[in-house]
Amino acid sequence: MSLLYLDEFGKAFIPKKVRIGLGKYLSKAGIDGVPYKFFGILFWVTAVITYFIYVPGIYPAIKQKPIIVFFILTFVFWFLIQAVIALLIILSLYFYLNIQIYKRTKILEDLLPDYLSMVSTNLKGGMNFEKSLWCALKPEFGILANEIGIVSKRVATGNDVTEALQEFAEKYNSPVLRRSMELLKGEIISGGSITGVIDSIVANLKKTKALKAEMTAATLTYMIFMAAIVVGIMPGLFALSKQLLTIILRFGSRISSSFQTTTATSMFQFSSSNINPMHFQMFSVAAICIIAIFSSVIISTIEKGDVKSGLKYVPLFTIGGLIMYFICSAILEAMLGGIIP
Repeated sequence: MSLLYLDEFGKAFIPKKVRIGLGKYLSKAGIDGVPYKFFGILFWVTAVITYFIYVPGIYPAIKQKPIIVFFILTFVFWFLIQAVIALLIILSLYFYLNIQIYKRTKILEDLLPDYLSMVSTNLKGGMNFEKSLWCALKPEFGILANEIGIVSKRVATGNDVTEALQEFAEKYNSPVLRRSMELLKGEIISGGSITGVIDSIVANLKKTKALKAEMTAATLTYMIFMAAIVVGIMPGLFALSKQLLTIILRFGSRISSSFQTTTATSMFQFSSSNINPMHFQMFSVAAICIIAIFSSVIISTIEKGDVKSGLKYVPLFTIGGLIMYFICSAILEAMLGGIIP
């Protein structure tokens, strides 16, 4: 009963006009249907988090206000806090789902040549096109087998095969998949030799895949060089800069203290600096994180030709760069820390 309540409660937060589009979007990530129960749970989770933020942080500041002002401020702050928390959670899930959709799209593109080769073999064996699609399905095709299974079921229930292929092609943002399905549709409509078109598509897809592999191998040196800079050289330079800054500040402090012991009529006056090395360390950490993110994007663009595939490098470069920075800082502190005590 409680689960049904959460399902109906979550459905109230999603307008009917949005449900169809949301369902199509989630299907790209492999989620069947809109999880209304999740939105119901999300409301109560964000409400609990809001309570623990409101009670210690906001309630003591407004409890002395007049009762009407108190209730208005409580409503405004509670709504804003819960809305911001829910928005952050939804944006994080949106980011995660986009990555999942991208991975599924790449898997489909990789499996498509092998699947079409089996379809071509079935056609050459005397099967019609619709039966060839169904008989070529194998468990090893995974996501592609599920998608083509949906296409075959729609054709079996009376839908036109070209419309089913068109819907499958438009489901994912893949130029490779879209062009392949367009060629198949055109050949089916014209009544030409489908086998020849499929063989040409398979040959082109395999050639494109081989060219991409060659391009990746040709740019491997650049990627290794950038990775070495981000993970090794850049953190070392930041650590060295911090240590040099510390030495200079100590040296300036010693000079300042020595001149303060002289007469006031001294020609030169030195004062100690107010620079805090910890501020430079905070800047270094932020700079390493930012450079790691943009380096991941650049490497991804060089390797794959898109940005999303480089997101897997972001935690690797960021964590590796920060670990190297603190290691270099500790080593340099041990080596150079005793120069000026």
